[in-house]
Amino acid sequence: MNNTAIIGLQWGDEGKGKIVDFLADKFDAVVRFQGGNNAGHTIKVDDKVFKLSLLPSGIIRGKFSVIGSGVVVDPISLFDEIEKIEKNGIKITPQNLAIAENVCLVLSLHRQLDQILENKKGNNKIGTTCRGNGPAHEDKVGRRAIRICDLHHQPTLVDRVNDLLLYHNALRKGLGESVIESSVIISELMTIKDRLAKFSLPAFEIAKKLEQCQAVMFEGAQGALLDVSFGTYPFVTSSNISLGQVAVGSCLGFDKVHKTLGILKAYTTRVGSGPFPTELTDEIGEFLRVEGQEIGTVTGRNRRCGWLDLVLIKQAVKLSSVKEIALTKLDVLDKLPKVKICVAYKIDNKTYDYFPQNIELWSKIQPVYEEFDGWQTSTIGIKSLKDLPQKALTYVKRIEELCMAKVVIISTGAKREETIIVN
Repeated sequence: MNNTAIIGLQWGDEGKGKIVDFLADKFDAVVRFQGGNNAGHTIKVDDKVFKLSLLPSGIIRGKFSVIGSGVVVDPISLFDEIEKIEKNGIKITPQNLAIAENVCLVLSLHRQLDQILENKKGNNKIGTTCRGNGPAHEDKVGRRAIRICDLHHQPTLVDRVNDLLLYHNALRKGLGESVIESSVIISELMTIKDRLAKFSLPAFEIAKKLEQCQAVMFEGAQGALLDVSFGTYPFVTSSNISLGQVAVGSCLGFDKVHKTLGILKAYTTRVGSGPFPTELTDEIGEFLRVEGQEIGTVTGRNRRCGWLDLVLIKQAVKLSSVKEIALTKLDVLDKLPKVKICVAYKIDNKTYDYFPQNIELWSKIQPVYEEFDGWQTSTIGIKSLKDLPQKALTYVKRIEELCMAKVVIISTGAKREETIIVN
């Protein structure tokens, strides 16, 4: 098995958790390489449901799991997640979980600032989860973040906290908020220091362990359309999500990534603000939301729903060198008499085969659709390609043609075993 990067091709919520869990038995290790606890993966195994935000999905299979250097970690969220997983019978130990010691930490001041800034934006909200990940990423690139390795030496930690607060207190004053004493942050960090230290390792030590593995899976959070460089900016997350981030965030070099599997939902969803050319606000949109149980794992917010938009997806496919696709939630479309795929945009009578970055054009986008007959029969639980309705196969084949990538896995339900292996 090749080392494989798993990349969501939409605005997240594509079903990456299920696919990672399904494939994990073929890998020796699973590495989270970006993001934080602002996205979640839901995995259903028998009668148990696991909801993960920071822990790599491979932990459910007992695989060596790594939180890589590209992730920002909220220790409180992480420990809460570990406790919930352990209550379901999965023990988390330093033998099956390692955290790169150079990951940056999400602190209470980050969560507070995220909420303050979002509230002050009024109608111009980004739609952030307010988990503090954005401010933590800003501190990382601003060279003032607190890392796990900073916790081991008290004088260093005090210096780092003072540097952090030099920025944050100036910002808080400007926003009309009270300043934070360094002792408050030091105390917060002392309560989690030893528990984090138990799992933390130098990135190079993690790299040595991973290099001994026959096959490693690199698991991304969110989706490529939220990439801070190539997504629908500014309605994006604060990290890079596409393939290039794997080398930076996994503790391994780029030559260790052998292939990319793109995860694609059979329709489109989005949480929060931002452009959504194929959004449906009618009864079909509501049908997709209800039938697909489109509620955010982390936020609990209803997801916006619409037809599959392959204009956007083709860009994500190219940026992450995707040659193979796992198609999820095909079964959600089972009852519809007609289904559509957006293949181009019309803006002021001009045809676009890409999503323009000019914000002023977004409201003018008119999707150009191809329409297909629905199969109107249940595909739930189908495990063989030959058992799929012909009209469903037609839909899948058109996705392949437009993406210029092969659909190698089709998910036909939430459970691990409700999956078709095409190749």
